[in-house]
Amino acid sequence: MITKTEITHSFNAPRDFVFKAFTESTHLQNWWGPKGWAFDISKFELRQNGVFHYSHTSPDGNVMWVKFIYHEVNVSDKLVYTSFFSDEKGNIIRAPFDDNWPLEILNTFTFTEHEGKTVITMIGTLVTPTEEEMKTYEESQEMVQKGFTGTFIQLDDYLSNISKN
Repeated sequence: MITKTEITHSFNAPRDFVFKAFTESTHLQNWWGPKGWAFDISKFELRQNGVFHYSHTSPDGNVMWVKFIYHEVNVSDKLVYTSFFSDEKGNIIRAPFDDNWPLEILNTFTFTEHEGKTVITMIGTLVTPTEEEMKTYEESQEMVQKGFTGTFIQLDDYLSNISKN
């Protein structure tokens, strides 16, 4: 059974700039999440044990809340956080799209730079999953890959637009 996902993406921008896009709310609101969905930050504390709590609203009005708890913030190098779906108050809830989606995922992002380009490696590891959650996660790998790839493409676009200004 799959209990982790690894996704790597290269950005044509310096590491410090890419890290800022990931860790500053003024940048995040311009690219994070599904394309075409509205994004609203409820709380953003970039520090160990800090919270990032936000909502996404689909074009047809469905609202999804997500919360991160940061475990490690190494400026320009690494971000580690646990993510989960939540209610508006930040309590853990089941994913609105699948009752068997894993409750918590530990996400580790590393940022490396080579010749002015930044490579992000994201490793998502399930936290104490049930057998059913592992099965659902395994069956959803294509969706997970497409979701992060789409989000990274939005970041590519955002970074190229910002660097032109």
